Amino acid sequence: MTLEEKINADIKAAMLAKNEAALRALRAVKSAILLAKTSGGGGQLSQDDELKILQRLVKQRKESVEIFQSQNRDDLAKSELEEVSVIEKFLPAQMSEAEIETQLKSIIQSVGATGPGDTGKVMAVASKAFAGKADNKLVSQILKKLLSN
Repeated sequence: MTLEEKINADIKAAMLAKNEAALRALRAVKSAILLAKTSGGGGQLSQDDELKILQRLVKQRKESVEIFQSQNRDDLAKSELEEVSVIEKFLPAQMSEAEIETQLKSIIQSVGATGPGDTGKVMAVASKAFAGKADNKLVSQILKKLLSN
């Protein structure tokens, strides 16, 4: 079952359950998938493409939450957080900071990085290793801490 089929089935279930938050999030995912399929040449999306779409949607909503909270709009932040929780069900489990740090240490050794100047080399390898499993922003923060020591 493809992601699009899962989304369509979940939309039907959310409609029957009258779950507005899930319905908003699922419709946004479906819209993003359709947009990606029609804008590309092939019309088909790989699992990596689908994963990137989901990650982008979660990232956008988390950024919106930060903005809404800074403006004391907790009502809007709450709806965005509800959508994040629905979309994250379709993403693989995220790695903890300790797991990221452990893997980064081994990547640093394999690349031979010695200082902050080697951040680019390490991030090139790390972004592929952590694809879908960790936020690159968090990986970058941990990497900077490790390379500065």
